[in-house]
Amino acid sequence: MFSRGGVSVRFSLAAICLLMVVTSSSSCFGQFIVAHRGASYDAPENTLAAFRLAWEQGADAIEGDFYLTSDGQIVCIHDKTTGRVAPDRPELTVEKSTFEQLRQLDVGRWKDEKFAGERIPTLEEVLAVVPQGKRIFVEIKSGPEIVLALGKQLAASGLNNEQIVIIAFNEAVVQACRRSMPQYKCNWLTGYKRKNEQADWTPAKQGVIASLRRSTATGLGTQGNENVVDRSFVDSVRDAGYEFHVWTINDVDSAKRFVALGADSITTDRPALIRQAISSPDVSTKVDEIR
Repeated sequence: MFSRGGVSVRFSLAAICLLMVVTSSSSCFGQFIVAHRGASYDAPENTLAAFRLAWEQGADAIEGDFYLTSDGQIVCIHDKTTGRVAPDRPELTVEKSTFEQLRQLDVGRWKDEKFAGERIPTLEEVLAVVPQGKRIFVEIKSGPEIVLALGKQLAASGLNNEQIVIIAFNEAVVQACRRSMPQYKCNWLTGYKRKNEQADWTPAKQGVIASLRRSTATGLGTQGNENVVDRSFVDSVRDAGYEFHVWTINDVDSAKRFVALGADSITTDRPALIRQAISSPDVSTKVDEIR
């Protein structure tokens, strides 16, 4: 009996050890990956096909762009007009068009004939394809006028509060979302410009922090401009109390550098590629080496 019990104990310990290894490997699987407009390298951006593919490619979240139509619907499209994604049809201005007008357009064929028939989805349709345990980054392209309808649709989606992150470049939109929907995280977004090669990039670090404070955002979604976003920049954002997210990173080496900088999420058009790259054992860049 003792011998049998001893075997049982040894087996249990082995099983526990194996479980610890598996759990550890899972928790270290990689940085939080956000699929930019879905898996948009391989599928037509901001379509249900791209969002479903993103889940297949191991994304932790999807990111989509949303406008309010002239008849009060919220639709998923990046540009102000439809010209780029429906090049064979008369160009429509999204906010001046009805949902039915926009729904007539094929927004898949431009990418590949196999995606012919993809339509501009509604926010409701996109929310419906977010699985349990995954997230959606909802980028608002309209002004504050979208917030009332947005709040109603997010609340009715059945998703947990933690599954929804609102993002916007417009400070007023971030402020409005934080006032009316404080249950959701909301990131203020920024890119960087300069007048010429000798000029400084703007906004500068101090300006970024000021915008975060004015907007009452919970985090920063920054363009991955490595001339701007260095260790000092990230430390300033963190010290001010904000999360640090980066977009749109399709280069493996850049992704590894942002992992070393401790990005809360990395947004990419290529979730499968970036997931594999930053989950591999050779991601050994030390944070102290990033300046």
